[in-house]
Parts: sequence; C-alpha cells; structure tokens
Amino acid sequence: MGIAMGMHASASGLTAQRLRLDVIANNIANVNTTRSGDGGPYKKQAVTFMPRPAEFGDYLPPILQRNQPPSAGRGVRVVDIIEDESDPKLVYDPGHPEADEEGYVAYPNISIAHEMVDLIDATRAYQANVTAIGAGREMGQAALDILS
Repeated sequence: MGIAMGMHASASGLTAQRLRLDVIANNIANVNTTRSGDGGPYKKQAVTFMPRPAEFGDYLPPILQRNQPPSAGRGVRVVDIIEDESDPKLVYDPGHPEADEEGYVAYPNISIAHEMVDLIDATRAYQANVTAIGAGREMGQAALDILS
C-alpha cells in the first residue's frame, strides 16, 4: 500500500470515528430524555461501519493498475446509524409528568458506563488514525529529503 493510500484509509477512519463520537455524545446527552419526536423515550443510537468498496481500477489487470491490488485497504465508510429497539428502563416515579397510570416513567435504555467505554474506544481509534497520518507524512518527507 502506498503512502497516499494509507493516508486516505486513515482519513476515512477519522471521518467515521468523528461521526461515532458525535452519536455517542448524543446518547449521553439524551440519557434522561423521556419524550422524543415519536412520543416515547429517546432510543440509543449506534454507528455501523463497513470497508470501503473496491474501485473500478482494482479489477484491471495488474499491468494497467495505477493503485494497489484489491487486497490493499481502502478505508472505512459509515453504512447506517441504527436505533436500539430494546425495551426502555421503567423507573417508578409517580410525581414525574411522564409517568403512566401505575407511576412508571420510561427512560432510554442507555448505560453511561457503556457509553463512556465506547467513547474511549472511539477516541483511541481516532488518535490511532491521526498517528498513522502523521507517520505517512513523515515517511513522505523523508523520501523527499533523500531525493534532495
């Protein structure tokens, strides 16, 4: 894989992880939201990734290819942001304005601890991609220094 291809793959990872960080922050911000646009409690969201598809040039014979063979990494793309369809947490609070006839309030099924672990994971993945881009830049600069 060439330096430019590696940097391109890392850049796509930066974009994907940034969106993941935004979704996690949105989940944390809505941990106590008992009424959303659809009338029920907020539903936890998660990002789904998949590898970027091969490009047309990958299918050309190797002699005609300007890039790397199809086995080279292409990066990642966001496929979808899915909502968790699990049942909400029911908390007994008869004084709450959203309480049902039995006094229970439906809260989102969001665990702050789980969201914080996901947040740390996404942050570390983002940092790894930044480091990979920095290493690619340094390798490119070293190659230019050799030529001069």
